[in-house]
Amino acid sequence: MRSFSLETLSEEAFDEFSASHPQGNFQQTSAMGRLRARQGVEVEYLGVREDGALVAAALFETHRSRLSTFAAVHDGPLCDWHDADLTAFLVDALRRHAKAKGAAQLEITPERPYRVRDSFGAALPDAEGGAPDPLTVDTLIGLGFRHGGFTVGYTAVPRWRYLKDLHGIGDEKALLDSYAKNTRRNVKIARNSAVEVERVGRDRLATFHAICELSCEKQGFENRPLSYFEDIYDTFGDSAEFLVASIDMRAYLASWERKRDGFLKDIEKLERSLETTKYPDTVNRKIETARSTYEASLRRVEQARAYLAEDGERVPVAAALFVWHRRECVYLFSGSNEKYAKFYAPTAIQHHVMTQCLERGVERYNFYGISGVFDDPSDPGRGVLEFKQGFEGYVEEMPGEFDLPVRPLVYETKQSVHRVLDLCRIGGGYSAG
Repeated sequence: MRSFSLETLSEEAFDEFSASHPQGNFQQTSAMGRLRARQGVEVEYLGVREDGALVAAALFETHRSRLSTFAAVHDGPLCDWHDADLTAFLVDALRRHAKAKGAAQLEITPERPYRVRDSFGAALPDAEGGAPDPLTVDTLIGLGFRHGGFTVGYTAVPRWRYLKDLHGIGDEKALLDSYAKNTRRNVKIARNSAVEVERVGRDRLATFHAICELSCEKQGFENRPLSYFEDIYDTFGDSAEFLVASIDMRAYLASWERKRDGFLKDIEKLERSLETTKYPDTVNRKIETARSTYEASLRRVEQARAYLAEDGERVPVAAALFVWHRRECVYLFSGSNEKYAKFYAPTAIQHHVMTQCLERGVERYNFYGISGVFDDPSDPGRGVLEFKQGFEGYVEEMPGEFDLPVRPLVYETKQSVHRVLDLCRIGGGYSAG
């Protein structure tokens, strides 16, 4: 007969378990616990021991409002869901704990993938790890959870994720070679266009936030407040990396002035060769091509001068937030200035961070959420998907959301209220009085 016990863990013990567990992730760390606490959430670090060894753990959140209380574990708990005895004990212990906290329900999003797919959403062969995992879903349903379903679309905790396996990629050249052709080209364009990526401190988070705001306006969703990113900076410390990509506009202008001068010299050299060549038609065609290239460089120089006059010598054009965990690096938030889209600064940021992964020995790069829609070119998430696909990764389909009624009557009442409100919204709303 196996014997388990539930206990409260220290932040240090919890973080060490998360760092070593195959499902460990940034949501299940004390840094996230501190962030949730700043947001008014009650947090606890709970662990299950068997014969003295820690075998499961969860960052347990209690969310309270005037109308209801619920408990949640995001991207967790960290547990071997195929261990029936352990899972049964953990679920019962968390149910009891949630009930003691006054929660109507417990919400979890297990971190174990339901299915692994290729970059375009097709399930991988079973022999390559693509077999589905119905056992985890069936086990949780059998223990009383209600499954939110195999949905598509964006969710708070992404059910569909895009990742890149960096295992076996030894250096930056090999990394670059692993990308799709267009993405390789875009990395090189950014590099040749004086795009520079730097880590910014707390004093420059306003710049980071302003760039994210540009993308929010374009895509029609609301940006997080600056204070949210300040809280992440304060609670995650070195594990959170805020990056800004800027264009050194004087360097960019100088590079095109050098190219312009070089093209002009090419034309002059070709024109001199006309005096002695036996193939004037061929030389004239080369001169025509060279003149076209030269004229294009003139336009580039003028455009660079305009950029310099409009926006200054150093122009921040893209930004992104990454969180480091011992198991992986996760790409969380980003924004960019559409005016400078052809400088490919977002691509430069992604390449920069994956290069850091190689240096740190982190073999799993997590682009995080995608919509899960692969066959609809008009899907709102299409641009995000295609951008990530350019880095030649793969897809993890997660099992999704599970709700466990802890106080069934209160839970059912809440669900009924939500259904009524949804119907009112569909019908155009209601008025009271």
